[in-house]
Amino acid sequence: MDFYQLLDSGEGERLEKFGKYVLRRPDPQIIWKRSLQKEEWEKADAVFTSDWDIKNMPREWMVEWEGLKLELKLTPFKHTGIFPEQMSQWQWIRERIAFSGQGLEVLNLFGYTGVASLVAAAAGASVVHVDASRSTIGWARKNQELSGLKDKPIRWILDDTVKFVLREARRGNKYDAVIMDPPVYGHGPEGEVWQFNKSLPVLLEALAKIISDDPKFIIINAYAISTSAYTLGNVLKDLMGDKGKIETGEHLVKQEGSDRILSTGIWGRWSKGI
Repeated sequence: MDFYQLLDSGEGERLEKFGKYVLRRPDPQIIWKRSLQKEEWEKADAVFTSDWDIKNMPREWMVEWEGLKLELKLTPFKHTGIFPEQMSQWQWIRERIAFSGQGLEVLNLFGYTGVASLVAAAAGASVVHVDASRSTIGWARKNQELSGLKDKPIRWILDDTVKFVLREARRGNKYDAVIMDPPVYGHGPEGEVWQFNKSLPVLLEALAKIISDDPKFIIINAYAISTSAYTLGNVLKDLMGDKGKIETGEHLVKQEGSDRILSTGIWGRWSKGI
């Protein structure tokens, strides 16, 4: 069974298949016409408007991706717990760790439900996973158990990201790789405010103090921000200088049976070695 498929898109909505269930979710950037007939859209197992209208599925279910077992949920914010367009990033993380060798220290900031952390740990890295939501960390730990990775070295940290990185700098801890999915807006566990354009430069300045002497890769994923991927390339250039390779791009999903491409976000990454 396919992990994910974009079945159709149009008129402000996506029609998507996560495992065996079809979901219909709003997406205001989709201003083109639908390809499938209305009857196909009406077959969706759940539809999100201001909340989920569940027709023919559980609120929680499981999918598999390349050996990982992941719990998905119909959350109040229309999300499911994964961003499947990041599959290419997960594969890249695994490849980078395999190339760099065992024992890498990886820091995953804004780690959400932990897919990137699990990918890194399964590939042989030691991972520190930081998120400001207690419930989301619980969800990530469940994904670790479902995937049979309880023996892998992952530390789950409930904290404000900037505060945690500053403390790590004072402790003298270093990381060989950093993964981050900073939101547009957010709050830490004690009400700390995150605003992408103001907070990201502060975070990157702090990160410069905890990157090891032989770093391997850095990834920044971003959604719903009014800038291009070149912005992420520019800040990575500020952070890492000319020591490696910088790539930027958009998160893209190809619609099934069509040449239509949906852009869902942007990414920038720095790497050294290949």
